[in-house]
Amino acid sequence: MKGILMFSKTIVTFVISLIATSGVSWIVAIACQPAKQADAIVADSTGSMSGTALVKVVNAYPKLTFDSPVEYTYANDGTNRVFVVEQAGRIRVVENDANTASAGIYLDIRSKVASGGEMGLLGLAFHPDFKQNGFFYVNYTKSNPRETIVSRFKASSANASTVDPGSEVILFRFDQPYSNHNGGKVLFGPDGYLYVSTGDGGSGGDPQNNGQNRSSWLGKILRVDVNSTDKGQYGIPKDNPFKGNTNGYREEIFAYGLRNPWRISFDEKGQLWVGDVGQNAIEEVDIVTKGGNYGWRLKEGNANYNTKDNANAAELIAPIWQYSHSNGDVSITGGVVYRGSTNPDLRGKYIYADYASGRVWALTPNGTKSATNQELVSGAGAISAFGEDQKNELYLCEYGGGKILKLMANN
Repeated sequence: MKGILMFSKTIVTFVISLIATSGVSWIVAIACQPAKQADAIVADSTGSMSGTALVKVVNAYPKLTFDSPVEYTYANDGTNRVFVVEQAGRIRVVENDANTASAGIYLDIRSKVASGGEMGLLGLAFHPDFKQNGFFYVNYTKSNPRETIVSRFKASSANASTVDPGSEVILFRFDQPYSNHNGGKVLFGPDGYLYVSTGDGGSGGDPQNNGQNRSSWLGKILRVDVNSTDKGQYGIPKDNPFKGNTNGYREEIFAYGLRNPWRISFDEKGQLWVGDVGQNAIEEVDIVTKGGNYGWRLKEGNANYNTKDNANAAELIAPIWQYSHSNGDVSITGGVVYRGSTNPDLRGKYIYADYASGRVWALTPNGTKSATNQELVSGAGAISAFGEDQKNELYLCEYGGGKILKLMANN
């Protein structure tokens, strides 16, 4: 019983912290329920069910469980390994085979990491030249003082089974005023630069207006050059929108006006997709461009939220898609534009989920300003992240059960 209570408490804390909505009692009830068996269904853009199921989710590694997984990726190192990030501060390494029965500890930095709620080891990205230099990058939170750390570790060789925590080199760090809305994703773009998503600093309603403050690290997408040392352990790309400004704006900023861009990804066209967690009413999907202002806290999705700040509404970029909390979907988990081969009907669609409801959708863009939406799976569990393997097949981190799910054609 004690273990069950501790498990339930962890899930509830994560959900409430992530969404910070007024419907706490409903959320707690949902969060404490066991995940239902996933049903593969298809819906049109109005939400009505139609047609034959396209996909299903299966347990990718039925002999393994993980401790609160929040990231899944691979190193492009010529091996068949994949890596799972556990929120408390470990990276596990797994042979990408359904029959694998062991998950080694690739990196253990639990002594450095403050975890719980939305805090923890939140992101992992391997350098494009990892096979040669052994570099990978992480995003985690610490306490005393409470900060976000973006740092680099070095593997002794591309096929090393473990990494020395003492190899850490910190790129940059910044204060976190509250324990929630930490963002946390790190990834390399097609331009070779490192992108970092940061939340607005937490609490509710962005009380410090960090999203609109271009002098703040918070509520942003950052972009840095890890192959430069102009700023110590990184440099500013020459075309960053605020490079060389004299207004005190952070030169690392690529885009701003975001609330909690927990998960971001690039598609084959080089477009940057962001799932931005909403406040009280609306979740949104953005296609982010350099220098763009995505509205928070002036806007929550397309709706006005706190308009007392003087900003030119014409400069705000609307989401490509948004959904309300009216159907029990209250916390978006940003996903990936599918580019694998086993689910050809999904190619070019943005696959994402809602953490609280367990629904998984496919978004078909119509340009960069509108889209149509299909529901693919209901009751998939508490989906905390999406990831790809070496063949660009899609995987889902199921936080509550500690499983890695795989999106499969429903043959």
